[in-house]
Amino acid sequence: MESASVDFERKVFCVLGLPIDAIDMHGAVQRVRHAAFSNTRCFISTPNLNFVVAARTDAAFRDSVLHSDLSLADGMPLVWVARLLGLPIRERVSGAGLFEQLQQHAGPPVSIYFFGGPEGAAEAAAKRVNQRGGGLRCVGFDAAGFGSIEEMSSPDCIERINRSGAQFVIAALGAKKGQAWIEHNRASLTAPVLCHLGAVVNFAAGTVRRAPQWVQAIGAEWLWRIKEERSLASRYWADGVAFAGMLFRQVLPLVVSLRLNRPTASDLARAQVSVAEATSQTTFELTGAWVYSKLAPLRVALSLASKGQSKIVLDLKHVTHVDSAFLGLLLLTHGLMDRPQRLIVRGLAGDVTDIFDRHGVGYILI
Repeated sequence: MESASVDFERKVFCVLGLPIDAIDMHGAVQRVRHAAFSNTRCFISTPNLNFVVAARTDAAFRDSVLHSDLSLADGMPLVWVARLLGLPIRERVSGAGLFEQLQQHAGPPVSIYFFGGPEGAAEAAAKRVNQRGGGLRCVGFDAAGFGSIEEMSSPDCIERINRSGAQFVIAALGAKKGQAWIEHNRASLTAPVLCHLGAVVNFAAGTVRRAPQWVQAIGAEWLWRIKEERSLASRYWADGVAFAGMLFRQVLPLVVSLRLNRPTASDLARAQVSVAEATSQTTFELTGAWVYSKLAPLRVALSLASKGQSKIVLDLKHVTHVDSAFLGLLLLTHGLMDRPQRLIVRGLAGDVTDIFDRHGVGYILI
C-alpha cells in the first residue's frame, strides 16, 4: 500500500470549520474503487451537521476529519452553506448514498468488512449484501460490542480484519467513536479504504429503512430518521439550534462581508509567495489576495515543505483577503500537526482575522 500522504491538489473548501471536497457522487464512487483496487490509502470522513457541532468542542474528533483523504458533504446544511458562499459543492454526497452506489456498480466487487452496529446487524448486513451481489462483496463482520477503543483494537481483532482481505472497512460505532477507532488503527489495518458509516449497517441489514429519494432530495432525511429512530430527536434538535446560531452569527455576516469586500484586481495580481528555509522552520511570506485561482504556487510550495521535518510558518501580514479554498488548503496543512511539522499562522490583519473566525477556523491560530 502507498504510504499515507497529503494531497495538496485536492479541490477542497472550508465549510463551517471543516474541509469539504468539491466532488459529486460519481466522483466519490470512482475515488473509492480506484483506492480499493490500486491499494492506495483512502480514509473517508462524512461530515454532517452533527460533525460540525461536535468538532467545535472536540479537537481530536475535528482532527480526524482534517486527517482524512476524502471529506464528503454528508449533510444538506453543509451544502446550503456552500451554496450561500458560492462554492462549487452542489450536491450532498452521503455515506449511505455512496454505499448504495458502490453496491450498484457493475464492475468487479469491492470486498468489505463490517465492524460494529447493533447485535446481529453486521451479520444480517453481510448476508444481504452477498445475496444481492453487484459492486460489493462482504468478506467478514464483527459486532464489536461496547468496549473502549483499546478493547476494540486488540491484535486478534485487527488480525481478523486483515486476514479477511477486505479492501474497505466500514465502521459503525457512533461518529466520535468510529472516527477515533479508525485513527487508532489506520496504521495497522491493511484495507486501503476506511470509513465510519454509522447507519449503513442498519440500512444494509434491513432493520432501519432509509428515506425515499424524494425526501432525501428536499433535505428532509433527518425527519425520516427521527420517524424511524425516535432516539435521534434530541440530537437533531440540539444540532439544529446550534446551526441556527452559526447561521446568524457567522455565515450570514460572512456572506454580506464577502459581497461588500471583494478583492481588488490589484490585490489579486499581487498574490505571491516567497519561501525562506532555515534549519528548524520553513517560512512562507504571502502578499495580496488569495483565492482558488491563485493557489497553484502555494500548493506546490506546501507540498514540498511538508516532506521535510521543519515547522511551517505562514506570515500573512501583507495578505488582504483569503477565500474558502485558501482556508481549505490551510486545514490540509494543519492536518500534518500529528507529524514533526507544526503549522504557525501569524501576522493577520483585522479583516482577514474576521474571515478566519467566520469560517470557523480560528482554532488554527492558537
